[in-house]
Amino acid sequence: MAETKQLPKALDRWLKESAAKGGCPDLHAHVLALAKQDLLIVVDEPINKDTEMHPLVRWQYRGGIPEKDRKAFLFTQPTDSKGRKYDTAVLVAGLAATPDVYRVGFGKPLEKIGETWINAIANPIAPRVVTDAVCQQFVTMGDDLDKPGAALDGIPVPISTPGWDNAPYLSAGHFITKDPDTGVQNLGNYRGQLKAPRRLGMNPSVELRAGIYAHWLKYKKMGKPMPCAVVLGCPPAVSYTSVQKLAENVDELAVAGGLAGCAIDVVQAKTVDLLVPAFSEIVIEGFISTESLEPEAPFGESHGYVNLQEYNAFMDVTCITRRANSIIPSFISQVTPSESSVIRKAAMEPVYLNHLRNGLGIRGVKRVSMHEPLTSLYAVIAVQFERGVIETEVWRALYAVSTVHRFAGKWIIAIDEDIDPENADALFWAMSYRCQPQHDMRVLDKKDSGHGPRGPKDNGDTASVLINALLKGDFAPVALPKREFMEGARAIWERLGLGELKPESPWHGYDLGVWPANLERQARMATNSEYFDFGDELIAQRRSDVNMNDPVERTD
Repeated sequence: MAETKQLPKALDRWLKESAAKGGCPDLHAHVLALAKQDLLIVVDEPINKDTEMHPLVRWQYRGGIPEKDRKAFLFTQPTDSKGRKYDTAVLVAGLAATPDVYRVGFGKPLEKIGETWINAIANPIAPRVVTDAVCQQFVTMGDDLDKPGAALDGIPVPISTPGWDNAPYLSAGHFITKDPDTGVQNLGNYRGQLKAPRRLGMNPSVELRAGIYAHWLKYKKMGKPMPCAVVLGCPPAVSYTSVQKLAENVDELAVAGGLAGCAIDVVQAKTVDLLVPAFSEIVIEGFISTESLEPEAPFGESHGYVNLQEYNAFMDVTCITRRANSIIPSFISQVTPSESSVIRKAAMEPVYLNHLRNGLGIRGVKRVSMHEPLTSLYAVIAVQFERGVIETEVWRALYAVSTVHRFAGKWIIAIDEDIDPENADALFWAMSYRCQPQHDMRVLDKKDSGHGPRGPKDNGDTASVLINALLKGDFAPVALPKREFMEGARAIWERLGLGELKPESPWHGYDLGVWPANLERQARMATNSEYFDFGDELIAQRRSDVNMNDPVERTD
């Protein structure tokens, strides 16, 4: 990976001048923090947003770049294939290129992220309404939107999957709507197709629990278009909350305040009755039609396949507000790992764990891990247990995970503490040798596919497969050299300069409950090169009444 370039002086100056003073950090302050910690690559030359921008960043995920070397990208001179120049910068992978980038935006050490999420959901901080906001420094509405470059055509939204996507799509567009009955706002992140300078497509119904879809159904019943505001760029805490799956009656902006530890400043939108984050970069206001739907997509999705064209909703734009020197973020998604999977993984794993431990009181659960590479978190979920947990708790947890989201959890696997859930090889190892499928597997039929291409049978319905891959008793040791010998050999490896080692669990052998004292003694004698000394013992144990491969009785 090339060295990070310093921020251009002009960019450095306007970022500092426009960063939020006090209160919750905004996107400008976040970009400065990334630069300070050498987590930002500034590309200060023309880059085509429609053909070059996302492919360039994509290489750090598909080009063998170690996770620790991946960074956020800030493009200061976006252009398009017609040579058009834009005065808005584009931030790609700027919120979660890696867990380290996520940590900067989150404002907490990585080990504190889980508990902070749980506390924020339990103790939200209501937004603070203000009357003057930087997101409304420039306001364009009415006929002014029809001027060239004044509406959506003036925003440098990149094409995420060049060659497949049929338009630029907002990938970090945070949609705000309001329940017409309760007045509670909902914040969610959905893709948004740029269809015309004043028309934005969207796909808000993939998750039935999504508040925006429930609100749309209510407005449809009322026979009215639904007011909506789409936020592009805002305090990182708001962006992180927008991708979280929360209950429909929860105000996500209040949860974002809980994450940040301070109230999120909000301001009344100009043409719709909604409150939007005051420190947003750009806000698109309008009304979503409830009378008709129109074709939307194709678009490369996070499950790793192109989502083909479907009928979906669209919004007629009534106003666009922006701050000076605005930056728009664009999540790099599609095939995982990606920015969007890092964001979702950090937020969703602690929510699942909290649900099992505190919501259902299931004992012995240590961790929930959602497999990320290629599978996009939702397909393979591992639940790690402490040793000796009773089997009823194991099955309670597996069934519970399958119901948290309608489509998450195609393969749900219970594993022991010694199995690294981030290592697919270790998962397969546990499934292969700690599980008898006829006893340790359940199939839950009629689960909505929801995420990913729909299969050709059962109208696309899928199933959850629950697998108990825990040790069912004491096992023989893991067949690797003991830790002391591996550590001694590592010292030699490093002395010889043979390259950097990255130990993968298991990297040494350990006892799993069946290791008789006499075998421990013999192994110790072997490492002392005394293996001939117990030859007479083996002669004394000769028998003629056994078959080959009959186990020797333990003599602890």
